[in-house]
Amino acid sequence: MRHRKNTVKLGRPTAARQALIASLVSNLILNKRITTTLAKARAAKRQADKMVTLGKKDTLAARRQAISALRDEKAVQELFAAVAPAMKDRAGGYTRIVKLGKRLSDSSEMCILEWVDFVPKAPKKAEKKDKK
Repeated sequence: MRHRKNTVKLGRPTAARQALIASLVSNLILNKRITTTLAKARAAKRQADKMVTLGKKDTLAARRQAISALRDEKAVQELFAAVAPAMKDRAGGYTRIVKLGKRLSDSSEMCILEWVDFVPKAPKKAEKKDKK
């Protein structure tokens, strides 16, 4: 029976789908915010929340599971060093999806996937040049 087994296939074979989601979550961990399609963001959100839960355990076994899922040791180090400790008081819901609208080329629904506690930096103001 396949009760409650709903995998978002994203039109890809299993290995390509797992690599895509691992890449999205790794980039989310390293960059704190990514822009992608809504379907990919929903699939990556599930995996990202699971990775933060692993990061909160902070055991060797959890670290190995995270490396196995993400395939990027740099992202796993960042997850265990910065992301998971920042979420230690939160019980769940570590990520947020902000819809942006449709992409012009193919009308795909675009969105931003980011951490809930993430505060973007203000853009730098251009300095005025002195005219002499």
